[in-house]
Amino acid sequence: MSKCSLFVLLTMFIGVLPVVAQIRGNSIQVTVVPDHQDWRYEVGETATFKVCVTKSNTLLDNVTVDYAAGPEMYQDVKKQGVVLKDGTLTLKGKMTKPGFYRVDVTAHVNDKEYKGACGAAFSPEKLQPTTVMPDDFSDYWQKTIREARKIDLNPTKRLLPERCTKDVNVYEISFQNIQWNWRTYGILCVPVDKDAEANPGKIKRYPALLRVPGAGVRPYGGDIYTASQGAITLEIGIHGISVTMDQKVYDDVFNGALMNYWNWGMDNRDDSYYKRVIIGCIRALDYIEQYTPWNGKELGVSGSSQGGFLSLATAGLDKRITYYAPVHAALCDHTASLQGVACGWPHYFYWNKGKGQEKQIETSRYYDGVNFARLIDNNQKGWFSFGYNDDVVPPTTAWATYNTVKGPKEISPYQATWHFWFQEQWDEWENWMLKQMMLR
Repeated sequence: MSKCSLFVLLTMFIGVLPVVAQIRGNSIQVTVVPDHQDWRYEVGETATFKVCVTKSNTLLDNVTVDYAAGPEMYQDVKKQGVVLKDGTLTLKGKMTKPGFYRVDVTAHVNDKEYKGACGAAFSPEKLQPTTVMPDDFSDYWQKTIREARKIDLNPTKRLLPERCTKDVNVYEISFQNIQWNWRTYGILCVPVDKDAEANPGKIKRYPALLRVPGAGVRPYGGDIYTASQGAITLEIGIHGISVTMDQKVYDDVFNGALMNYWNWGMDNRDDSYYKRVIIGCIRALDYIEQYTPWNGKELGVSGSSQGGFLSLATAGLDKRITYYAPVHAALCDHTASLQGVACGWPHYFYWNKGKGQEKQIETSRYYDGVNFARLIDNNQKGWFSFGYNDDVVPPTTAWATYNTVKGPKEISPYQATWHFWFQEQWDEWENWMLKQMMLR
C-alpha cells in the first residue's frame, strides 16, 4: 500500500470514530399527549391523555405499564401491571380548582424502565402562592445589604488567556461578600474595545448581565457568547471557592463538606446558607458598577432552577436591575405543601407536612422566591420560562410566582420540558436578553 493510500485510509478511519462513539436517545419511547395543543384547560373541563409506547417509532404490542395520575405531587390514581395490547392507553382527568393534573407512565421492556409524562394546566393564570411575606421582609434584607457594604469588596482579578478570544477578555475575579474574607468567585467576560487605539483614553461602556447558578458545586466557563455580542457578563459561583479548579474537587466538596447545603441553617433567618448567597448576588452588582466599564443603564440577572430563584431575589432587592429572566425557578412557595398543593424545590415541608418545623416555616418566608418577586417594580422587565413536565420545580409554583409579579413580564412555557432546556427555549431566552441590552 502506498503512503498516499495509507494516509487516506487513516483519515477516513479517524473521521468515522466520532460517529461510531455517539449514543443518543432510546429506541423505546413513552409519550403522553393531551388533547389540547397548548396543554391548557379551564377548571371543570376534562382533559384526555393519549399514551403511546413505541419501538423504532412504531407502537409496541403487549407492553406492560404502570401509571399515576392526579394533581401534581398528590396523584390519587395509581395502577400497576397494565398490559397495553396495541401499545396505547387513553386516560382522562380534570381539576376542580386551578393547578396542574399530571400523568406519569412507566413502561417495562426487557427488564428496563422507560418513562413519559404530561402535566396539563387548569386555569393557571388564577394560581396564587400560599407563602406569607413577613412585615419586616424588605427592611431585613435592606439592613443586611447595608451591613455587608461596610466590608470593602477588596477585589481580585486574574486574566485567563487560554479562554480569551479576539472579541472577549476573560478573567477569574473575586470579591468580599457579607463579612471579612468571605469571598465570592466568578468569571468576568468583557468585550474587547477594538476602537481603543483610535480613541486613546476613552473608555467604551457596555450593558451588563449577571449569571447566577443552579444548585450544586461546579466550575464555570463564563458567558463568552453574550460578551461577544457586546455585553459585560459576570457568572458567579456561590460557595466561596475558586471556580476554575478540576471537576473532581467540586464533586468531592459536593459529596462531602457541602452536602445538602440548601438545608443548612433553616432554623433561623440569620443562619441560612442562602443569606450569604443572596448578598453575594447584590455585591456582584456592586462589583460590576465599580470595577467594569458598565454603561450605567442596562443591567440584568438570569439563571435557572436555584439560579431562577436568585434572579428573583436579585431583581427584587436591587433596582439597578432593569431586566431579569428566571427559568424554572426553584425555592418558590415553600409552604404550598402545607395546603396539599405542589411546592417548590427543595420541598422542605412536603414529606412530613411541616410537623415540628415551625422555625423552618418562618425562616422559609425570608428565602422564598415569591416574596422577592413581590418587590419587583414597573421599571424591571421579566421573562419567565419553565416546563409543564418538570418534576423538580413544579409548574404550579412557577405559574403562581409569575402571577405575583406586578411589573412588565412575559411568559414562555415549553410544556414538554422536564427540568432541562430545549434548544429553542435557550435561543429565545438569549435573544430576549440581547434585546433588553439593545444588542438586537
